[in-house]
This record gives sequence, C-alpha cells and structure tokens, in this order.
Amino acid sequence: MHESREPGTRAILDSFAEGDPNELLTLDTLLGGLGRRAFGMLAFICVLPAFIPIPIGGAISGPLLIMIGLQLCIGLREPWLPKFLAKRGVHRHALAKFDKRIAPVLKWLERLVRPRLAWMLDSRIAGVVTGLLLIVLGFLLSLPIPLTNYLFGGALLAFALALLERDGGLMIAAWVVGIVASALSWNLAMSAAKGFDLLM
Repeated sequence: MHESREPGTRAILDSFAEGDPNELLTLDTLLGGLGRRAFGMLAFICVLPAFIPIPIGGAISGPLLIMIGLQLCIGLREPWLPKFLAKRGVHRHALAKFDKRIAPVLKWLERLVRPRLAWMLDSRIAGVVTGLLLIVLGFLLSLPIPLTNYLFGGALLAFALALLERDGGLMIAAWVVGIVASALSWNLAMSAAKGFDLLM
C-alpha cells in the first residue's frame, strides 16, 4: 500500500511565495503544520547560507544544523527553536525570488525524490544516525576549510530533502555521501597539518 503523497518541496515553496510580498514569514510560520517534515524544511532553510560564496556562509549554517542534529539524536518529534530564532524569517518577496530561481532544479529533483521507505525515517536508530551525521557535517561546514562549503552544503541538502520528502532511499544515500565527505575533509585536514609541520 502506497503512502499518500504530501505536497513536495516545490509546492510548499510556491505556497509561501503567494501573498503580500512585504510580509515577513517567520520560521514559526514556515514550519507550522509540517510535523516531522519540519526538520527537513528547517534544515533546507539553514543550509542555504552555505551556498553564499563567502566564508561566513558556513559559519551561519553549521551551528544551526548542529542544533537540528542534536534534536534528532534525542528523539524530538518536531524541531524546537528558541524564541529569538522562531520569530526571525524572510520577507515573502525574497522567498518568491528564491523560489523562482530554484524551481527548475526542484522540478528535476522531484522526478528522483519521492516518499519511500518512510518507516525507516521514523526509526529511532535512523534518527540518531542522521542526527550524528548532521552534527559532524555541521561542525565541518562551520570550519574555514577552503573549497568545502559546496561539498558539505550539497551533502546536507540531501539530508534536508530526504527529511522533507520522506524519502528513506535518499536518506541512505545521504548517509553514504555524508560519511565520504567527512572522511575526505579529515584527510584534507591531516594533509594540511602535515604540510604546515614541514614548513615549521
């Protein structure tokens, strides 16, 4: 028996883009009514600064994703946000502009990403594994490691889409990508440290 299809990422963003362009959409509003999918929407929003081509992008995204990872590890059913974050957000016109820019990519992704193995996403063990990898990748993303923002950002985006679209198959792929990305960054850090020692 197939799980009924809930609105996808593109449909959710389209709905947020409609209305008064000057209205501020708080994180509370953006996450409301999504249930456990709210973790995916929050991760999706938090990972976006990582794609800004300046070092501070990762420094913004990293701690927020670590927070999400910790909440998944302790088994929260929905994300918790401190009030000062919950009341922050984006204006609808900025979200509409982003929606228009990313729509072709999401349209292509929706052919590949779909609800499947959703039972796995509700597993306590899967939640801990996902949470731990978000913590590790969020930490690595926050470090000033050259040329890694897109690497970690892409891996974290896969986690966000898997949670948002309830795609257990994509989550398994995200685990693999996350572990590989973490291993590559560790090797890069060790090589850089050895090079620094040789120079001293």
